[in-house]
Amino acid sequence: MGKYFGTDGFRGTANENLTADHAFRVGRFLGWYFGELKRRGGDDSAPRIIIGKDTRRSSYMFEYSLVGGLTASGADAYLLHVTTTPSVAYISRVDAFDCGIMISASHNPYHDNGIKLINSQGEKMEESVITLIEDYLDGKLNAFGQDWKELPYAKDDKIGRTVDYVSGRNRYIGYLISLGMYSFRGMKIGLDCANGASWNIAKAVFDALGAETHVINAEPNGININDNAGSTHIEVLQKYVVENGLDAGFAYDGDADRCLCVDEKGNLISGDHILYIYGRYMKERGKLVNNTVVATVMSNFGLFKAFDEIGIDYAKTAVGDKYVYEYMKEHGCCLGGEQSGHIIFSKYASTGDGILTSLKIMQVIMSREKKLSELAAPFVVYPQVLENVRVKDKKAAQSDPDVQAAVAKVTEALGTTGRILVRESGTEPLVRVMVEAEDEAACRKYVSEVVDVIKANGHAV
Repeated sequence: MGKYFGTDGFRGTANENLTADHAFRVGRFLGWYFGELKRRGGDDSAPRIIIGKDTRRSSYMFEYSLVGGLTASGADAYLLHVTTTPSVAYISRVDAFDCGIMISASHNPYHDNGIKLINSQGEKMEESVITLIEDYLDGKLNAFGQDWKELPYAKDDKIGRTVDYVSGRNRYIGYLISLGMYSFRGMKIGLDCANGASWNIAKAVFDALGAETHVINAEPNGININDNAGSTHIEVLQKYVVENGLDAGFAYDGDADRCLCVDEKGNLISGDHILYIYGRYMKERGKLVNNTVVATVMSNFGLFKAFDEIGIDYAKTAVGDKYVYEYMKEHGCCLGGEQSGHIIFSKYASTGDGILTSLKIMQVIMSREKKLSELAAPFVVYPQVLENVRVKDKKAAQSDPDVQAAVAKVTEALGTTGRILVRESGTEPLVRVMVEAEDEAACRKYVSEVVDVIKANGHAV
C-alpha cells in the first residue's frame, strides 16, 4: 500500500487527512496524465473521465474539487451523480472512458470519504499510475522522462468541460435488469440500501423484475449513510425480514459494491454462503470454469469443507477484493469473493457488485425453486475466535521461533478439523490470531496458547 492510496483508494476523514485540495490535485494529475498519453499517441482530443459519488455530505465537495482539477488540466468530466461503484466501473468500460472516479468511503461512517480510481477496463487503477499520483502529491513527480515541479494548465479552448451523464447510470440500471433470467413475481424481497448509493437504483431493478419490493434505509440526508443500516448492521434487515414475512433480504454497503443476504428465517447469509450457493449452482450446470471458486484466507473453514464434499476446488488469496480479482483474471476463474460480501462474477462485472450479487442469488432461488435457507443449509459455519494483539513489532512477533512453534503445535492438534491463521494488520500495530474449530471452547483454548507465547516473549505492548 502507498502513502495515500490503500487497497481501496485514497480514504480518510473529510478535510482532515483527505482534503478538497487533495481531490483537486488528483484531478489535476489525472486530467494531465491521460491527456499527455493521448497526445503522445497522436490524439489531440480531450481525455474523458467519468465521476460517480455516494450520498455523503462531503461527496459534493470532493466532486467539485475533482472537476476543477480535471477541467483545469484539459479533461472533460462526465458526472453520473449519486451512483454505485460498480456502475462507474461498468460505464468506464462500455463507454470507453479514459478512467473512472468513485467518491466513497464504502462502509465507513459519513465523516470519512474516499477517492477510488478505475481504469478504462473497469478495473482498479494500475499501481504504476497510483505511484505517480502519490509522487505528484508529494512534489517529486517524474513522468515521461522528466521531472515535473508543477503541471501545465490548459488554456483557451483546451480547458475542459463538465457533462451531465445521468444517462450512463440509467443504462447501468438497464444492464442489471437485462441480467434477470427469471421473473420475481410473487416474491417478497427486502432491500436495505444503507442510505447510500443504491437508494435510487436497487428498488428500480427489483420492481422491474416483478418483485414485491420492501425498502428500508433509502432516505439519505448526507450524514446517515451506514448509520445503523446496510451490510455492516445486518441485524436491522434480519429483524425486518422476519417481522414482514419476506422471502429474502439483501443489504448493501455505502457504495453498493458488496451485499449480504438474509434468508426467510432471518438468518445471515454471508459472502461465504453466497460463494457456496452460486458455486454449487454453476457446477451443477457445468458452468464453473476450472471447477474453482476464489476465496480469501479469511473465509470460514466450513466453506472449504463444504466445497470438498461437493468436489469444488478453491483458491485462497490475501484479504481484499483486489487480490481476489487479480487471481481470477490471471487464472480465468469466473466466481470469487470475500466473506464480507464483495462477490465478483467476472462474466458480468470487473468488480464486486452488490445489486448484481442479489440478482444472482435470486436466480438460484427461482431456478431451484427452493428457499434461501434450504440452499445455504449444507454449508455449516465453523465457530471462530479472533484475538488482536497489539505488539511492538509485527514482523518480529510473527517470526519469533517460540510463536511459530506454538502455531505449529496448534496446527498439528487441529489436523483436518480446523485451522489457525496468524497474520499482521495492514494498518495497525496488531497481530491477529484466529482459530476455527468444531466448537468454540477449542477455538478459545488454541488462540490463548499462541497469544500467551506472544505476550510471554515480550512482544505485546
